[in-house]
Amino acid sequence: MAKTQQKETMSEEEKNKQIYDMVDDLVKKSHVALDQMANFTQEQVDKICEAIATAGEQNAYPLAKMAVEETRRGVLEDKTTKNMYASENIWNSLRHEKTVGVIDEDKEQGLVKIAEPKGVIAGVTPVTNPTSTVIFKAMLALKTRNTIIFGFHPQAQKCCVATGKILQKAAEAAGAPKNAIQWIEEPSLQATTDLMTNPGVQTILATGGPGMVKAAYSSGKPAIGVGPGNGPSYIEKSANIERAVYDIVLSKTFDNGMVCASENSVVVDTEIYDRVKEEFKKWNCYFLKKEEIKKFEQHFIDPRRGTVAGPVAGKSAYEIAKLCGVDVPKDTKVIIAEYHGVGKEFPLSAEKLSPVFTLYRAKNHDDAFKICTDLINYGGRGHTAGLHSSDKKIIDEFAMKMDACRILVNSPAALGGIGDLYNNMLPSLTLGTGSYGANTFSHNIGARDLLNIKTVAMRRDNMQWVKVPAKTYFEHNAANYLRHMPNVNRFFIVTDEGVADQGFADEITDIISKRRGAKEYEVFKAVTLDPNTDVIKDGVHRMNIFKPDVVIAIGGGSVMDAAKAMRLFYENPDMTFEEAYQKFLDIRKRVVRFPKINGVQLVCIPTTSGTGSEVSPIAVISDAKSGIKHTLCDYALTPDVSIVDDQFVQTLPKRLIAWSGFEALGHAIESYVSTMATDFTRGWSLEAIKIIFGNLKASYDGDLDARKRMHDAATIAGMAYSNAFLGLEHSIAHTVGSTFGIPSGVSDAIVLPQVIRFNAKRPEKLAMWPNYSVYRAEKDYADIARALGLTGTTDHELVEKLVDKIIELAHSVDIKLAFKDYGVDKKQFEDKVDELAVKAYGDQNTVTNPVAPLINQIVDLMKDCYDGKGISNK
Repeated sequence: MAKTQQKETMSEEEKNKQIYDMVDDLVKKSHVALDQMANFTQEQVDKICEAIATAGEQNAYPLAKMAVEETRRGVLEDKTTKNMYASENIWNSLRHEKTVGVIDEDKEQGLVKIAEPKGVIAGVTPVTNPTSTVIFKAMLALKTRNTIIFGFHPQAQKCCVATGKILQKAAEAAGAPKNAIQWIEEPSLQATTDLMTNPGVQTILATGGPGMVKAAYSSGKPAIGVGPGNGPSYIEKSANIERAVYDIVLSKTFDNGMVCASENSVVVDTEIYDRVKEEFKKWNCYFLKKEEIKKFEQHFIDPRRGTVAGPVAGKSAYEIAKLCGVDVPKDTKVIIAEYHGVGKEFPLSAEKLSPVFTLYRAKNHDDAFKICTDLINYGGRGHTAGLHSSDKKIIDEFAMKMDACRILVNSPAALGGIGDLYNNMLPSLTLGTGSYGANTFSHNIGARDLLNIKTVAMRRDNMQWVKVPAKTYFEHNAANYLRHMPNVNRFFIVTDEGVADQGFADEITDIISKRRGAKEYEVFKAVTLDPNTDVIKDGVHRMNIFKPDVVIAIGGGSVMDAAKAMRLFYENPDMTFEEAYQKFLDIRKRVVRFPKINGVQLVCIPTTSGTGSEVSPIAVISDAKSGIKHTLCDYALTPDVSIVDDQFVQTLPKRLIAWSGFEALGHAIESYVSTMATDFTRGWSLEAIKIIFGNLKASYDGDLDARKRMHDAATIAGMAYSNAFLGLEHSIAHTVGSTFGIPSGVSDAIVLPQVIRFNAKRPEKLAMWPNYSVYRAEKDYADIARALGLTGTTDHELVEKLVDKIIELAHSVDIKLAFKDYGVDKKQFEDKVDELAVKAYGDQNTVTNPVAPLINQIVDLMKDCYDGKGISNK
């Protein structure tokens, strides 16, 4: 008596604390079990889950019987099937899934995935599928080494507790720790809320009404919930009508329509509407008379919530008709209301959870799609939509337009939505509705959703490559290859007036003229010293008229760069210049994609010995509007054939020999120290460096053999930088040179010593993604010095000797090493230097510099280059 009186006099606050303490005790016990399972093997986990599956299947019928008796909803045989599905189909899908330790390893990518449990799971279960959901969630939790505490629906407490006890006993007998599966003994909204918000609960797995799911998402915890289903099914005129009707009747009668994926409305094309209606009648479906619909609505829908009334859900069609004051035959399978309109004014357009659906007549496909969309938007977004059709175009369009995460084609929605039975979707009793339905997940929930997956990412070295033209011909008179070049007959020759005046273009046309068979050529000689976008447009226009199958570029770097750009824009007229010079970090992952295959071949024949453009994927083109030089870089620009023929450089002016020689030297040295340099490319770089130091002065002085070797060295350096790329020297040289009209080779010579000194100091900011383990630029420069026969006691000393040797070589070919020595006004330079530094920082070459420069450091470097800091005149 005293205890009863004490209970009756307990305050609301005391009651709430008692509930909280009870839940908190469950959570603490659950954490003890969680810790015990932490070191379980996959084999231990699978043994436990198989025991749960076995117990669920063995008790499928008695548990279903308890559920029907307690909830007074559903069909005994179908609930038995659900219990078997939750045991057999779910376990079969989980049986071979890795959920412990390493679950995936990609050796090529250097990634390892390790599975860890999320922790204590709060499992909220519905009244519609009570026992089967308990089996499903318990198995999912223990498969992933989580523990679970259930908050059962009060109207299904007894059958769920019975299920929990059976599973708990089976799991513990198979090795699960005590309290791995628990539940709230006295259900209440307060208890379930306390469970979901308890600090010791890591994740909520909620199945239930909209209010409960919303509470789960509002708990501040990661929650896996499902939204309501108001799925339509469209019978399109090409459908197999008999099969479609059979599937829908099967779906709506399965467990009296309580699966949330089941069809709530059916939309039918007008052409087949009457045939469909007759087919439903054959299966004892009752069509409400017009005068019965209003009365039926009043009892079927809860006017307060606008959804199916509580006593109605899960009842048989006959029982529902009695509740709603309508007389139907006892053998009625489904009640159908022919309907118009969707929304609050049309109550039966809401979710029904019973063997009742509304039937809509569609005028055409567009009308059908609109009705389906309206139905989905009225309480079913993200869940399920069905389609019966044999028209692939309609199927594709329906899938694209419906905001549903499950598009079920030619199958019963209730059994199709849960997966595995009528399709290959993951079998599940928790169906995510994605962001459409305010859910996190848009798929059928499985084991992976209850795992924390750790990723172990091993350091990887990106796969590298060496790409050069398919063919490179060299030696004297190598241009004769054009006489026999296969599969071409329309030659578009790109050059400039200076090269044409020397007769080099005529030599090419003479060779072409000696070809057998049909041949035509056109000479375009409008390329300027620094080709800009206007020149490119002019060339593309001429190409569009001539329709070449091969472009031959004969000239210096400007001509070859122009020819590359002309081919690019001729074959890709929709590409813009701005897209073409888009910067990238990794050429393989660039945002703007260049063509993979060129239809027009490109042959490059250099008439200077410096640019290496004849073998490179790079073209430097000026913007006609701004005057700024931009670097275009992609392997689609690489020539198909390179012809390195020294006959075209034998009469080069001395200044061009000097300038182009230093351009080649800049390529060779920068590609040797680039972050993309490899053992494959450094060999080319070093060989070119040695040839240039050994032959540039002799070539400048008129030695033709030295000139031939310089011509070869420029191409070898081009092969190196085409694959290793360049650095800050070229970024500064391009930017300042184009602004103040200084030739490329001169700019290279001025900037090279300053950048070497900058790169050889231990950097303030480290470069990312180098092909080597640690900073090594100082050692690389020192190795170059050693290869040239220089000696020193330290790397620093060798770097300085290399710089001195570069200065000496520049002076020997009459190149001055300060921008001020080439007429650049100091005030103009200082006014522009900050802007120029930003542009140089944005140059593509800066990305692969061995030291990541700061913009203020580039400003200082530019000023040093202006003054020729640390460089004495000869």
